[in-house]
Amino acid sequence: MEQSKLLTELLQSWEDTYKKGQLTLWIFLALKHAPKYVDEIKAFISEKTRGTLLCEEQSLYRALRKYEYINVVSFELRKGNKGPDRKYYLLTPLGEALFSEFVQRNITLFYQEEIINLLKEK
Repeated sequence: MEQSKLLTELLQSWEDTYKKGQLTLWIFLALKHAPKYVDEIKAFISEKTRGTLLCEEQSLYRALRKYEYINVVSFELRKGNKGPDRKYYLLTPLGEALFSEFVQRNITLFYQEEIINLLKEK
């Protein structure tokens, strides 16, 4: 197999695995500052990841139900443009604390000068 094709396949496989693990981070980030309904969460994720992470509504609903069950996300009903009320999802105080701890333990590492230098191209 030619190296560029192998590189593309390996990168795709790695990114697929990476993205599955990132969905929770991006949902929590979407809800950090304001409640959002599913279409807004989906658009936020697509925009902020520059289209590299696209998620189906079904995946978002499944994740949100799980987070609601463990009390890190809740929702409030608000009037939609037309039709039935919409569920606007928001982080609970427990969800906010969980997200804050996760970021401190896992994301802020990437702000360390040593890690920044390791990530720079040769």
